Amino acid sequence: MREEIIVSGRENPFIDPHLHIWHWQIPLYLFIGGLAAGILFFAALYTINGKEKLYETAVKKAPLIVPFLLIIGLMALLADLKHKAFFWRLYTTIRIESPMSWGAWVLMIVTPLSFIWAAIHVREVFPKWDWKYKWIKDLEGFFIKHKITLAWIMVISSVILGVYTGILFSAFNARPLWNTSILGPLFLTSGMSAGAAVIMLMSGNHNERTLFSKIDIGIIAVEMFLIVHMFMGFLASTQVQIDAARLFLGGPYTASFWIFVVILGMIVPMVLEALELRKFKVPVIIPAVLVLFGSLMMRFLIAFAGQESRWLY
Repeated sequence: MREEIIVSGRENPFIDPHLHIWHWQIPLYLFIGGLAAGILFFAALYTINGKEKLYETAVKKAPLIVPFLLIIGLMALLADLKHKAFFWRLYTTIRIESPMSWGAWVLMIVTPLSFIWAAIHVREVFPKWDWKYKWIKDLEGFFIKHKITLAWIMVISSVILGVYTGILFSAFNARPLWNTSILGPLFLTSGMSAGAAVIMLMSGNHNERTLFSKIDIGIIAVEMFLIVHMFMGFLASTQVQIDAARLFLGGPYTASFWIFVVILGMIVPMVLEALELRKFKVPVIIPAVLVLFGSLMMRFLIAFAGQESRWLY
């Protein structure tokens, strides 16, 4: 008979939190979801405010790309699923405590809304467009008649979608870097900033560009405040969360985060947009693309760094 003394159960399978690695599909999906939420939020907001004619790109043009963005995002999400044939089971129940359930149902609302919103504005953007079937034209007329109601639903659901992209991470308590309530509002503001950048990029109206430059500057300032607050919270917390913060404060993700996300993705665009407001000639494509790049990189870095943070010692 062999006698063993068990001093720890650490080596037993699944004792410690375990997570299959999330690759590029998840951060790409979260970026696209946040971007779509930002565009739809501004479209709905200025429709409710009765400023459709003043800000046509925000209300009519930019939302035309949202259905395509959501399709790409959902394809990325589907590519990540291990049991792809059973994705429909998310829609057989509602679990209030599950971010996955929230996300599935919010996307179920936002995706058809984005198609409807694009459909009721496509003829204004492309005058030669024609719906060949009378029932489609009748349906279009119905939704145009109830556009304000649609806008209210869209503004609420887009905010929920933007917050959800961060909560999907923060619900994983086993990952100290993700275990913070800041990620929800941080990802929401990042998506709003990306949405404003796309509107600036697509707009040919100087007044509209000026407005969204001001909006983007304000949103970026909020983003930077949230990032600082997030790290302050980590550094004032437990040792594992201090170690998680150090991944970005002297650790392997320090250079990429502060250069690509904070400097290139926030500070430089904010300075360029401020210069543009002061009548300096700055090509709008530069700050807009930098904002989008920084928003994308933030999700990739938080996704990958979060999977390296852990409670084990």
